[in-house]
Amino acid sequence: MHDYNMLSGNGHWLFMLAWLAIILPPFWNIFRKAGFSGWLSLLVFVPLVNIVVLYFIAFSEWPSLRIINKTRGSNVSGD
Repeated sequence: MHDYNMLSGNGHWLFMLAWLAIILPPFWNIFRKAGFSGWLSLLVFVPLVNIVVLYFIAFSEWPSLRIINKTRGSNVSGD
């Protein structure tokens, strides 16, 4: 019997590639705009690590804001 379920065999990898193509670019841009490496966006796909990365991005001082604040001579962290 043939299993024509999309999530089995090659269909699974096709679905995973499509998911990667949909999810990765926005996170890549967010990390780059915040001043971090875009490669950190790959950690979004690692269970539990993605939650740690979310909190790290949310509560750390962004390098891009640090540069802007130095340029403006301000101590505002963007809160």
